[in-house]
Amino acid sequence: MAEQKNISWKIYWTDYTTGSYLYGSEITFHDKNHVEFENRLMPPGTVINSWYSRTNFQSQKIEPSLPIIDGEIRYKICANIDTENASEILIRLVYFDRYGEEIGNDVITGLMGEFQCPLRTYSYELQLISGGVTRMDFHSIIIQEVPDEDNSK
Repeated sequence: MAEQKNISWKIYWTDYTTGSYLYGSEITFHDKNHVEFENRLMPPGTVINSWYSRTNFQSQKIEPSLPIIDGEIRYKICANIDTENASEILIRLVYFDRYGEEIGNDVITGLMGEFQCPLRTYSYELQLISGGVTRMDFHSIIIQEVPDEDNSK
């Protein structure tokens, strides 16, 4: 009987602001795992911050911050964020093929959910979106493989 490992990755909001919504935002980086964000004028649907699995360092000057994922595996995502109303936070995963064309996306309402990327996924972007939230303390986002029931027999 093979023991199955739960592989997980922890994603932080670094102090680099390429993917952050800065207009009217107050962003305080207390620590690697504590970022305070406030913007009372930001409209719902605004992307607060983005992370990427593939970047062009020459032009963007940022490194990829997301793990490589497999289209044959389901994943669980859990956002470790302190806010008054977790339902006002959305997590959007956008999948791209090798030519940079969008081939699908998943939207998760709240702080937890599951997703599986299309088989042709070459890269993806994770977006933290305001669904009405005006203040939050961001700690991390964890992406974890969901064990396959059939393989654990």
